[in-house]
Amino acid sequence: MLRFLWCCLLGVMFAPALAAEKIESVRIWPSPDSTRVVFDVTGKAQYRLLSQNRQTVELEITNIQSPSLGKMSGESELVKDIKVKKLPGDRGILLQVELTRAAREKAFTLPPSDRYGHRLVLDLADVQAEQAAAVPPPPRSQRAGGRDIVIAIDAGHGGHDPGAVGPKGTYEKHVTMAVSEKLQALINKEPGFKAVLTRTSDYYIYPSKRPDLARNKQADLLVSVHADAVTNRKAHGASVWVLSLRRATTEVGRMLEQTEQHSELLGGVAEVIKDSANERYLAQTVLDLSMNHSMTTGFEVARRVLSEMGRVTHLHKKEPQAASLGVLKAPDIPSILVETGYISNPTEEQKLKSASHQQKLANAIFRALKQHFTDTPPADSWLAQRQGAAPVNRATAQNTPARAATTANSGSSAYTARQQPASPQRPAPVIAGPRVATSAASGPAVHTVKRGETLSGLAKQYGLPMSVLRNHNKLKSDNIQVGQVLRIPN
Repeated sequence: MLRFLWCCLLGVMFAPALAAEKIESVRIWPSPDSTRVVFDVTGKAQYRLLSQNRQTVELEITNIQSPSLGKMSGESELVKDIKVKKLPGDRGILLQVELTRAAREKAFTLPPSDRYGHRLVLDLADVQAEQAAAVPPPPRSQRAGGRDIVIAIDAGHGGHDPGAVGPKGTYEKHVTMAVSEKLQALINKEPGFKAVLTRTSDYYIYPSKRPDLARNKQADLLVSVHADAVTNRKAHGASVWVLSLRRATTEVGRMLEQTEQHSELLGGVAEVIKDSANERYLAQTVLDLSMNHSMTTGFEVARRVLSEMGRVTHLHKKEPQAASLGVLKAPDIPSILVETGYISNPTEEQKLKSASHQQKLANAIFRALKQHFTDTPPADSWLAQRQGAAPVNRATAQNTPARAATTANSGSSAYTARQQPASPQRPAPVIAGPRVATSAASGPAVHTVKRGETLSGLAKQYGLPMSVLRNHNKLKSDNIQVGQVLRIPN
């Protein structure tokens, strides 16, 4: 009996030591403005964050006794060193993360997932990088004859977030980066175009921050590249997503509550309205008009991308799909999300990791983007000014299929109605709506701008190059206002 009690006492005495967890490995994931340090632990870490100064972050872990960090991988310019020491009296260990400059820290635990066990995560936001990002971007770089059209390419996922994983272990983040780099190379070879990447290597960016990066690059369009995945491995094919109007309206409300974002989204208009609560409705009107244009443009680009991708791969959806995805939320930048295929499908996984198929996908997206901006270039771009100087082939313009873009009600996207081209034997008639007045056969037509209409949409409606409509009305930009009267060339 005495021996039994002695064994029980020993068991109680050594139970904490036997139950203590340990750190198996440390993974460092850097990005341009932050670094994530992940401690892989055998069980859930019981920790306390003790930050003594901005360049040393301390974590006290009470249920770990071993002063070992295990295998370490990755490095960051922000993280100088990671030290660990055992606390006296079996109180656990103290982790000391030494930094090269000031950072804001946040710690939390993550439960086991498909690929990882228990994790203690330390996120370090680079204060210096944040301050640099807060500086307004410089004016658009100009060159003789106009600026380049800037396209931001967003390679989905990255870093500690691999995205979807194929049956044979292919990571979505690797596919998206490969396609994005190939698309960037194609765009940068084209005169009048410039491509920028939201991420340039394997690191993670929050989806909500990706449009901000595109805005800082002064992008005319954001293309986010992804690869789909579902439990049904038979699903296959590409699709293109655009912003849901319901999500867009919600974003407007959120942005109106954050005054500091007005100057980013509204440009010079923000300087007039940012300090007056009474101008809230004016701000909403300006943002609504900006979002209307962005959504209409995004839908037009999405249809072109689907048309071109349908030539190189199967399409899962033949029309653009509306979604409330964070990466599409910017009301001032037309945005699309391209799902290159289903990485969960074994056959398509094999194609998606093939360099030749990646190049075909990049070629298709590039052709669509080039077609769109050739038809509707920004007014101050080199491409627009080059087209404005060239003679217009009116016969070709008259026989161009007309398309009128209109925005559907809440919860839907922008839809485009195609009209049949005119017969070659006679010129195309002028398309007249309720507010379009046409004079005699020899006189010009006029159009009164309605809510939701854009210059690019009207150019297509009347079968004219956008530059011709702009020059004919002596417009200095592509912006048009509700109630404005435009003269339409015969």
